[in-house]
Amino acid sequence: MIPEGATAKLPEHLGRYFWDHDASQLSWDQSRHTIVRRLLESGGWDAVRWLRVQMGDDELREFLERRLGRGISPKRLRFWALVLSLPRERVDEWIAAQQSNPWTRRLRG
Repeated sequence: MIPEGATAKLPEHLGRYFWDHDASQLSWDQSRHTIVRRLLESGGWDAVRWLRVQMGDDELREFLERRLGRGISPKRLRFWALVLSLPRERVDEWIAAQQSNPWTRRLRG
């Protein structure tokens, strides 16, 4: 795990997930939220392994619960529910809330 206050840079192999950022400028202490959300949503197995080492499952679970799953697609929420043993009912609520959001409906429409 990265110690609190550390300025660890994002590993080069994860840069491909940040096509809209200058990945060389992303650091764990300044960009943590952006890194976690993007890797939860779009990361491949390499990113999943790296993220779980950095945070641990308890902290990842807390991140998702604090955000009520916002910013993560239903498909990925189901994946993370299995990996992190999140209660199915809770994830169902997050997905239902996303689907009832007018903005989400507009984007799908």
